[in-house]
Amino acid sequence: MLDLHDISLTFNENTPDEKKALQQVNLTMGKGEFVTVIGSNGAGKSTLMNVISGTLIPDVGFVNIGNKKVTGLPEYKRSKFIGRVFQDPMAGTAPTMTIEENLAMAYARDKKRTLRIGVTKKRKELFRDYLKTLNLGLEDRLTAKVGLLSGGERQALSLLMATFTEPNILMLDEHTAALDPSRAELIKNLTKDVVDKFNLTTLMVTHNMQQALDLGNRLIMMDKGQIILDVKGEEKQKLTIEKLLHEFKRIRGEQFESDRAILG
Repeated sequence: MLDLHDISLTFNENTPDEKKALQQVNLTMGKGEFVTVIGSNGAGKSTLMNVISGTLIPDVGFVNIGNKKVTGLPEYKRSKFIGRVFQDPMAGTAPTMTIEENLAMAYARDKKRTLRIGVTKKRKELFRDYLKTLNLGLEDRLTAKVGLLSGGERQALSLLMATFTEPNILMLDEHTAALDPSRAELIKNLTKDVVDKFNLTTLMVTHNMQQALDLGNRLIMMDKGQIILDVKGEEKQKLTIEKLLHEFKRIRGEQFESDRAILG
């Protein structure tokens, strides 16, 4: 479902501010694989997500999504293949539109645009059924403006919208980081339920090592634009934060410095 081959990207090349954001990154993900990505600030996690989404174009290498080469495709053309939830609960929805209008936009993401009305009676019932799975009572608030929702409710809606059309790949970019602990736990559990239900191929970036251990069936660690550790299956299930820190020191010869990652 996803194939990154020899991806390299340098910012501000040949200047004093030159930064090698990604260095010969290779990553292949099969159908239904759930990969969590951990690393300190500047490791290249968000840059990796932006290369996949089309926000950034790599200097070298190619990106395939669902066996389709998309390296040169702009972000809006890749949107039919990708569902993405951002760190900011405000980023994935339109605040001045209603819940049902937001869902109608998400529903039409992979369909041909027409002049037909977006919110039909049949679609309202479909939206209610999907919203019920969140257990937040949003199915009874279809005409409420999204800007009036709490951060947790809005992020739950963003998650639902991102998975509505069962995209080739779901990308979660620090999607619980801006929430309080109780709401973050809610979204974490919803994420697991939604990914399991639709068997979605998922790539989740997080600073929180414990969250990276709790979710997914594969974990990769990045540092200085490179994937330095790739663990899956039973080996991942046996990992602890202490083992991750030990592996980082073994590979890099230095301590992992991000308290935020350790403490969550």
